[in-house]
Amino acid sequence: MKKILVLAVLAAFNFNCAAQQQINRDDVLAKMELANAYFMKKWPDVGKTIITNKERPSNIWTRGVYYEGLMALHEIYPKKEYYQYALDWADFHQWGFRSGNETRNADDYDAAQTYIDLYNLQPDPEKLKNTRACMQKFLVTPQNGDWDWIDAIQMGMPVFAKIGVLENDPRYFEKMYEMYMESRNVIGENGLFNPEDGLWWRDADFDPPYTEPNGEDSYWSRGNGWVIAALAKTLSIIPEDAPHRDQYIEDLQAMAEALVKVQREDGFWNVSLHDPTHFGGKETSGTALFVYGIAYGINNDLLDREKYLPVITKAWNAMLSESLHENGFLGWLQSTGKEPKDGQPLSYDKQPDFEDYGLGCFLLAGSEMYRLEY
Repeated sequence: MKKILVLAVLAAFNFNCAAQQQINRDDVLAKMELANAYFMKKWPDVGKTIITNKERPSNIWTRGVYYEGLMALHEIYPKKEYYQYALDWADFHQWGFRSGNETRNADDYDAAQTYIDLYNLQPDPEKLKNTRACMQKFLVTPQNGDWDWIDAIQMGMPVFAKIGVLENDPRYFEKMYEMYMESRNVIGENGLFNPEDGLWWRDADFDPPYTEPNGEDSYWSRGNGWVIAALAKTLSIIPEDAPHRDQYIEDLQAMAEALVKVQREDGFWNVSLHDPTHFGGKETSGTALFVYGIAYGINNDLLDREKYLPVITKAWNAMLSESLHENGFLGWLQSTGKEPKDGQPLSYDKQPDFEDYGLGCFLLAGSEMYRLEY
């Protein structure tokens, strides 16, 4: 019996070692470049409107998330072509937002994440005139309930973190915390975060007594992906001594612990995290965001490497083998929506209504996989 136990331990050890060795930094970068090249070739005109069920400008949140990913790629591989593509996009939109500077909608001012990144590479006060005007109003208005759907946490929270660092103004950190905690603990019946499960309801419509068909709470994959990505990104931006940092770390750790329990055998996560029978099946955007958040946690000693590295290795390899096409297109990507049924059914070849945000999620994931030390 002792011999069998030893062999089992050795087998597990060898499996984990092999899994870790499967990730090659050059290959990660190559796959990121492949996926990005597909998109840039398809969308050479950065100002071209996006037409699905209606026509939308190209500075909406879906494109903003793509540029978040592009800037993450540029950070690890600073290629002039990437910088210029982002700069042309910002210039086309005059460094502004879909609904003007008065907007409180995080889907609109998500673009500021890239504007600030570009400004930091080549400062010019004119570039952030609109961003500063948009963000300053949050400091002098009392409401904190703007992020009443969890997607908004990722669209908005890192903007507060970036502008707070840029302006050296801790008021942005405090306001960010107040808005985050309003989403976490107040909106809906008792907030959108369920500490018992370590996961988030998408908005108040999905709070209990709402359930999935199997009777479980409704936890949407990409929605939870937005939150863990926001936590990781915010932690990467704010100073080490920033207030409330421990809260964000604890929540990232709780989410990672919860996500391990519901990962699919193939490495992906289902669209519905607690009901695999409700439009069950692999999905790329949520999986990519989970990889990004968990990989950040490993890279910054917030998550146990031995426990979590096999999780993201399996997920990353699954996306490469089952989602990424030879031409760079990403399959198994759920269209825009807010719950498992939206954009279904998914497939390897199905074109989502928007493919930009999915690529952004993939590039974010790749940027942290690239940083892993093996």
